[in-house]
Amino acid sequence: MSSHSYAAQYRNTGLSSAVMDADPHRLVALLLSGACERLRLADACMERGDLARKGKAIGEACAIIGHLNGSLDHEAGGEIAGSLSALYDYVQTRLIDANLHNDAAALRESLDLLGEIESAWNAIPSEQRQPPAMAAAR
Repeated sequence: MSSHSYAAQYRNTGLSSAVMDADPHRLVALLLSGACERLRLADACMERGDLARKGKAIGEACAIIGHLNGSLDHEAGGEIAGSLSALYDYVQTRLIDANLHNDAAALRESLDLLGEIESAWNAIPSEQRQPPAMAAAR
């Protein structure tokens, strides 16, 4: 096994451990981080002319965004969940444009928007991160 294969296996093990030990807030943070990471990769690939890898990275980011969008609780989240859903839909539309037309501006706009969501999510105080049922049990 090559050193590259060992490194990939180590990363996968580390990610699996992080996911298994994560609370719901941390899982969303990991998804947002993963989507942003893939968009940065797509941007670098676009600059290098590696269009196949760019497309794969954008596809992976779109899948993550789809999971984030699908996990929104519209009943509990109300207007905020609706706004986030619309923003996720917009970002996915921009990513499709970025992929089809090699539009670096659309890619960077998507990364900026997801980065803002990620920053806001990570800024939520820890005492507000638990689901209501867990907070009531305290």
